[in-house]
Amino acid sequence: MTSCFTVATTADDVNASAVRRARRAGADGRLPRARVEPGLPGRRAQGGDTALVLGEWHRWCGITAGVLFAHYQLDAFDDLLADFIPDQPAIAAACFGVAGPTDGRQTKLTYLPWQLSAGALEDRFGIGRVALLNDFAAAAHGLPLVEKRDILTLHPGRPIAQAPRVILGAGTGLGVAGLVWQDGSYRIIPGEGGHFGFSPQTPEQGELWRWLLARHGRVTVEDIVSGPGLARIHAFLGGSEQAPETIGQAALDGNDPLASETLRLWLECYGAFAGDLAMHWLACGGIYLAGGLAAKLLPHVDTQPFTAAFLAKREHRELVATMPVHALTSEDLGLLGTLAHAASL
Repeated sequence: MTSCFTVATTADDVNASAVRRARRAGADGRLPRARVEPGLPGRRAQGGDTALVLGEWHRWCGITAGVLFAHYQLDAFDDLLADFIPDQPAIAAACFGVAGPTDGRQTKLTYLPWQLSAGALEDRFGIGRVALLNDFAAAAHGLPLVEKRDILTLHPGRPIAQAPRVILGAGTGLGVAGLVWQDGSYRIIPGEGGHFGFSPQTPEQGELWRWLLARHGRVTVEDIVSGPGLARIHAFLGGSEQAPETIGQAALDGNDPLASETLRLWLECYGAFAGDLAMHWLACGGIYLAGGLAAKLLPHVDTQPFTAAFLAKREHRELVATMPVHALTSEDLGLLGTLAHAASL
């Protein structure tokens, strides 16, 4: 039995039912954190928190223990890891899912002042093997572990076995990875597709692009198709720039027309981008939507704006219509993927 250690650098993949409220540092001076223990009730982690999990690999992947840290209190990732390691048995392998590009051994996170070196972590903490993964490459590794009950089909299509797949997801940012069949299994190809330039598809989206351009300069898809993007759309439509969770909940409650319009425009932009990626990869094996917003919103809203924008590909509409679209409602995906990859090291 191999002990593995994994980390996800955002809270989007943390199981909501397994997170307790973070406690403040006690007399021992240890960092604020929340225990993650299977079956315990708890609250949703705040976006951008960092989750660490210790697990064991048998024939499947199971999360057995872990902690949740508020990363904004930390100057270096090593500080976080040093607080976690003493509580754990010897770690044979570790995989760190990071929000940014990596060559597997070195990385600098996109939105945090952290630089990670696999070799330095192995040496300092005595971990047998360390790998670094882009966070959505980690989610792609978790795809085989998703249970059927955690798959919501938005568009059935006509899937082709062993055809390319795409996984993307809006949360704190917008992650993307491709999967291509090679030598008997899917090869995972990470990317930074969320930083593509935003391409308006309607006059309304053109006005949104101009509004953002005047305020931020270059407009990326992630500026719109993300949690912060939901808040920006709300402000563009004349509302206050509220927290994405507040806007999403108001849209779900159905008593706030502006929140509903915000979600409708957000879904249209999301669907159009997913359709662009589907054509880029010829993803006849399926398009998978992951991340915290997919899990929280898509099972409970009218997804027609997403699907209509996904299919609106002019002369390629019939081709895109063959490509299935699934929303993944499991919030453990990235954690399970990093744990699975750690077990393979």
